[in-house]
Amino acid sequence: MAARVGGRNLAITWIVGVLCAGIVGALVWLSLPAGPGLLYMVGQLIDGTVPH
Repeated sequence: MAARVGGRNLAITWIVGVLCAGIVGALVWLSLPAGPGLLYMVGQLIDGTVPH
């Protein structure tokens, strides 16, 4: 439920919304290879701060 703003075409807003969602999806797809390295770094940080 979006607020209707005068002078805006509903079809254009849908196209732009889908395009933005596609760009965000592409950025997430490109960042996936960094996941294991990020998890390793977070694990090292947690391992260093939690007493054994």
